[in-house]
Amino acid sequence: MSSEVKPVEEGMHTITPHLVCANCHEAIEFYKKAFGAIEVMRSPMPDGKVGHAMLRIGDSQLFLADEFPDYGSFGPLSLKGSPVTIHLAVPNVDALWASATAAGATVRMELADAFWGDRYGQLVDPFGHVWSMATHIRDVSPEEMEEAMKRECA
Repeated sequence: MSSEVKPVEEGMHTITPHLVCANCHEAIEFYKKAFGAIEVMRSPMPDGKVGHAMLRIGDSQLFLADEFPDYGSFGPLSLKGSPVTIHLAVPNVDALWASATAAGATVRMELADAFWGDRYGQLVDPFGHVWSMATHIRDVSPEEMEEAMKRECA
């Protein structure tokens, strides 16, 4: 390995979500409209499906690919749901919420001021992926958090 080659490429983080979507071309366009994603690259397969794509949302990368059932690669619509939630921490959650719902995301948990100090909500995109999004609006001490958790869960 050359000393000039960085083991983690510039702009990459330790963890990068890699989403499988039915009709990845549409998913890419949705993420652009809904979340202001910037398309970094897209590699089409000979049959026109997306073999690999990379988007940037804020300071983070997102990988995408079409479903490839022959290789065991399925998206949440084929699997009838996903246990994974992708979290977006943003400066203006209300604006992003409006953009995402206008683009076709459905509300899973209404946007509201949460007891842990975030303005927070959850959406499901048209491809079955769950997105939580938040703007931090106040600092909460561990003691206050514990008390609020007891009240909310009582």
